Amino acid sequence: MTVARALSKLGFCSRTQAEALVLAGRVAVDGKKTTQLETWVDLSASKIAVDGKPIAAEAFVYYMLNKPRGLVTTRDDPQGRPTVYDCLKHLDHAHLSPVGRLDKASEGLLLFTNDTEFAQALLDPETHVPKTYHVQIDQLVPPERLAAFITGVTHDGDVLQARRADVLREGDKKAWLEIELDEGKNRQIRRMLETLEIEVLRLVRVAIGDLPLGDLGKGEVRALSTDEVQMLRNAIASKQKRPRAG
Repeated sequence: MTVARALSKLGFCSRTQAEALVLAGRVAVDGKKTTQLETWVDLSASKIAVDGKPIAAEAFVYYMLNKPRGLVTTRDDPQGRPTVYDCLKHLDHAHLSPVGRLDKASEGLLLFTNDTEFAQALLDPETHVPKTYHVQIDQLVPPERLAAFITGVTHDGDVLQARRADVLREGDKKAWLEIELDEGKNRQIRRMLETLEIEVLRLVRVAIGDLPLGDLGKGEVRALSTDEVQMLRNAIASKQKRPRAG
């Protein structure tokens, strides 16, 4: 495999970050610096170093964060806004990456790991594990009006669908919806509701597959248990085995 992919597979950094390190001349293979992205390595035999320091496989770790509203899902923000990494400063893992994103105004369950293959499988459209959201809106909506989300609505040329959309609870003028997606298009729920002229007041991801956010406090982080990681792996595997439609 290429040296950039090897660095990613070892959990050192993302593929994009690894490519930047190679092009900057900071990577050596078997004692020789390379700036060629096409440099191939044998992961079981080649000795890879970054800035002169040998790189070995890092133990895989998996965390969940209850993302507060107002944080952007990036490591460094050019505009200087607070990021989700402000919640991870106490963790001794330099190469954690988010599994997918939540936009600045959204809250809730966000996973982090240094296991790039696990992250890619969890996000792959072919194996997309369902995600459940609780959404507060600015009006009351008859359940039958939400049925359009199941068949699909069009926004800016994109056909957007929900796996499930239900009224969770109602007040006098506002309501909470529970929406489940098995695809992850940019700002999908906000765009779907916009087609019905409904404003989103709050959007909280409460589960990924059968993994719930639970009672984790805002801004708090915890490690996933071995059983929880295996549950997500099983969900990925079950999607991979499912025959494709058509």
